[in-house]
Amino acid sequence: MTQENKTADAQIMLGADAHLDMDRKGSMVETDPAARANIDEDYVNRPTEEERTTLRRIPGSLPAVAYVICAVEFAERASYYGVQPLFANYVNRKMPTGGNGYGAPPAGSELPAGALGMGTVKATSVSQSFSMLAYTLPLVFGWLADTKTGRFKMICYGVGVCGVAHVIMVAAGAPSLLASGNAKIPFFLSVYILSVGAAMFKPNISPTLLDQMQSSRPETKVLKTGEKVIVDPEHTAERAMLWFYLLINIGGFMNVPTTYTEKYVGWWLSFLLPLFLYMPLLPLLWYLRKRLILYPPGGSDLTNVFRVLGVCFKRGGFLSMFRRRKGKSFFDPAKPSVIAQSGRPLHVPWNDEFVNDVRRAFQATGIFMFFPIQNINDNGLGNSANALTTMLKTKGVPNDVIGNFNSLSIILMAPVLNFGLYPLLRKWKIHFGPVARITFGLSMAAVAGAGYAIINYYAYKLGPCGNHGTTGECEIGEGVADITIWWMAIPYALGGISELFVNVPAYGIAYSRAPPNMRSLVSAINLFNSAIAYALGLAFAGLIKDPYLTWDFGAPAIIGVAIAIAFYWIYRDIDKEEYTLSTNTQSVDPAEGSHLKVPPQADLDASSEGEATSDKRDVAPLPPYAVDDVGGEKRLESGIQEVK
Repeated sequence: MTQENKTADAQIMLGADAHLDMDRKGSMVETDPAARANIDEDYVNRPTEEERTTLRRIPGSLPAVAYVICAVEFAERASYYGVQPLFANYVNRKMPTGGNGYGAPPAGSELPAGALGMGTVKATSVSQSFSMLAYTLPLVFGWLADTKTGRFKMICYGVGVCGVAHVIMVAAGAPSLLASGNAKIPFFLSVYILSVGAAMFKPNISPTLLDQMQSSRPETKVLKTGEKVIVDPEHTAERAMLWFYLLINIGGFMNVPTTYTEKYVGWWLSFLLPLFLYMPLLPLLWYLRKRLILYPPGGSDLTNVFRVLGVCFKRGGFLSMFRRRKGKSFFDPAKPSVIAQSGRPLHVPWNDEFVNDVRRAFQATGIFMFFPIQNINDNGLGNSANALTTMLKTKGVPNDVIGNFNSLSIILMAPVLNFGLYPLLRKWKIHFGPVARITFGLSMAAVAGAGYAIINYYAYKLGPCGNHGTTGECEIGEGVADITIWWMAIPYALGGISELFVNVPAYGIAYSRAPPNMRSLVSAINLFNSAIAYALGLAFAGLIKDPYLTWDFGAPAIIGVAIAIAFYWIYRDIDKEEYTLSTNTQSVDPAEGSHLKVPPQADLDASSEGEATSDKRDVAPLPPYAVDDVGGEKRLESGIQEVK
């Protein structure tokens, strides 16, 4: 067959508008978007348009290994949250007079535990800087996991670093160091080592979990009852992340025993218990290493993302970012199919689908920018919620144990959503999309912030120290308002439930709307918005004190209401989109031009236990799209995918 006939045959299959150059490596572009959509959507058990609107949608089954990953997250978060809430009392309060020498106050005292006695401002600075690093550094480690190490190796490195931090932290509870004032050195060293380890672990664990999901597109299925349904990957991801978030918060409940041991035994036991719970991580990771679908690092698409932006700004103009034109996007000028028809030839090492991925990834990061206000309303600005608890009657309850109602509410509500509300909505064919859920969560968090403000208002009003209930001549524990600390359970619980509506969809958005070689990085960007909330807490640390506490809660609550309204107005159209998971694996090694380095597509084989395993075959993917100008004629390069 002649070269001309090969080209003609290819154009018969793809359409006459697909121009090919068989002499050079590259790829092919369907200049007709509809033709490409038809090819992408042609798969077995694809729902028809009528079925998409009439059939009930259900989540797919989760592989057994997914639950083991959730157990890994449980162990890591239990160790993290077992110590993190203790930092405020450890740094803020001095060693209690008449205590046992390990940091615990005298029996029957209303005083909290203490150690360093550095005050509320420094306590806020330490806890907020710790959390800020733990949620900022994932930007670095997420990028490294995508480009150099792979996600699983970075998870293992993070586990090792956190283990070292926990061992050092136990030393900070030694009575000799507490008495001499030398506990500062091991304590601060362990705190910031722990933040680094957590930053290595956190951005990679949720993408690894979602990598195990075997279906990326809606498919029809007939149940044993005879009902025909659509197995929806959006609902599958939602169910997986609800389990994931449930295990996070069961782990977070580890703070209950550590706060009680802090008050009644001392710091050494409070720091030792999380270390014991951390130890199962090593055997769990060893068990997982050969059972997971793992994608090796494929090189980051970050450089090409910036190149796409450059083309969009140059060809579409800056103001095109703010124009909403039906059927058109700010990112369209960077699509090779658009470039091919523009009369302005340009060689670009990506395809149309990659540009769509970039658009969706920027949508996701825009969504994440609304989350800091939810975080602030959820837990209070900085350590303001902890300061409020010191003005209320505890009757022997550790003041910082009440914060566990945040996790408790999540533990109770996650199964209700997973097996109650969401299946009911699916049965009624009500699509409670991610934007609607996030809007509801932002609103609920604002109500929680208002609850904190109301309690603080009455604590100032009814307390013997007025609006100086936590500082000055009125010592903590000696002059508290006649208000039980259990009122704090209400805003803590509301804030926790709001996380199920905000954070759970965010994990799915970060994964599904990111290019495959940027999933850890986009997950890290999601986490980074929590860092912004902690950075704000750090910036306003000087105001987290009497007499400003009521407004420390009230102002974010008011802002939260406005943010929820603005968020829904901007992103409401996303709920109308069908769930799409990017399967475009093309990326370019800038040093080698058109040479591609991508993770192999995993062929899933069912093992005897029904677990998914990865086929390690090398796959040579389709080369990148390119538009050239040869002899005044626009030509597009072509290539073939082959499995070696």
